[in-house]
Amino acid sequence: MFRRGFSSMCINSFNKSGAWGLHTTLDIKDCCPHTIRDKAKIKEYAHKLTDLIEMKRFGETQVVHFGEDDRVAGYSLVQLLMTSNLTGHFANATNRSYIDIFSCKYYDPKTVEKFTVEFFKGKSVETNVLLRK
Repeated sequence: MFRRGFSSMCINSFNKSGAWGLHTTLDIKDCCPHTIRDKAKIKEYAHKLTDLIEMKRFGETQVVHFGEDDRVAGYSLVQLLMTSNLTGHFANATNRSYIDIFSCKYYDPKTVEKFTVEFFKGKSVETNVLLRK
């Protein structure tokens, strides 16, 4: 469910805008607790998503569990891309996922949203799409 930004960002409007890049944020509630607590599944997500949106990964996928405060503890994800990055944090206490994709290369935000919500089995999502200029 797109809340802010562009409800339908097509490649033509991206190109015509003169944007430097496209930034999509997803705040996903009620994710599957087993998936967001599984390092291998989070890496699998990064690989499948970047393949789906045709982004070339740069370096290894980083997935690290940390957080001194139980309220924010969970895995964090960093995947550098040849065109920018994919990052995320998965909060154990609330079973929420916070995903950011930034790229100078166009990708379809609706494809990212649909795949991500399905992968983490989220119940609801707030998606924001921004053009970076």
